[in-house]
Amino acid sequence: MTSHASRSRPARSAAIGLLLAALSAALLSSNATAKAATSADATGAEAADTRPRPAVLVFTRTRGWRHDSIPQAVQALRELADGAGFDIVHSEDPAVFDDAGLARFRAVVFANTTGEVLAPAQQAAFERYIAGGGAFMGVHSAADTGKAWPWYGNLAGAWFKSHPHGLQTAPVHFEAGRGPDGRERWRVTDELYNYDRNPRAAVQVVATVDESGYEGGTMGSDHPIAWCHAGAGGRAWYTGLGHAQALYADPVFRAHLLRGLRYATGQADAC
Repeated sequence: MTSHASRSRPARSAAIGLLLAALSAALLSSNATAKAATSADATGAEAADTRPRPAVLVFTRTRGWRHDSIPQAVQALRELADGAGFDIVHSEDPAVFDDAGLARFRAVVFANTTGEVLAPAQQAAFERYIAGGGAFMGVHSAADTGKAWPWYGNLAGAWFKSHPHGLQTAPVHFEAGRGPDGRERWRVTDELYNYDRNPRAAVQVVATVDESGYEGGTMGSDHPIAWCHAGAGGRAWYTGLGHAQALYADPVFRAHLLRGLRYATGQADAC
């Protein structure tokens, strides 16, 4: 006679087998789900890594004096923009100044341009770009550009008028809270521009140069050397510094340029 325990043993074994099979199926399903999620995350990360970064145009065309610091200016801007998440497109071709060409760029930098660099149709396209919220950044002789183009003079803030002979070493005073790393004073060695007017009434001054510390200043006790504004529809930032090649390796000047770049591109509201 078979005992009750003997008869129930096969049933228990079958039940255990079914339970193990169910657990195995659940584990396989969980692993598959995790792998799918990991694959989706990797695909998303890859897509994010390959997504085009916003671009900034650095324009260096010259129709007058050509600064030998242009390569250093372009390289410094390229490095600063890369760290800020932007790609630099460097060009001296004015044909890029049409509606479609300018629409590609978060900002346009005139880096040591000189003279009449754009034809009337290209000027009109640039005016539309700025009026539509585009941005401008000017470096040094950007203020010695477009003197037959009144709109541009207002965008830059002022035009170059003269400068002392050679390079001058002078104190620069950053307006309260506007210097790199909260800096208030800095000594710079560069070609120091005098302008055709004091732009303070129409701009927010970032820095002034102290004429008592060098020879050849003509603007008196208030001599702005860097400023910003948004009076033309988009953001505009300008620095009169940037003549000397060595300046582009100076960490204070690079921080100054970076603040201008971040303001122009909308990364920061402080200029």
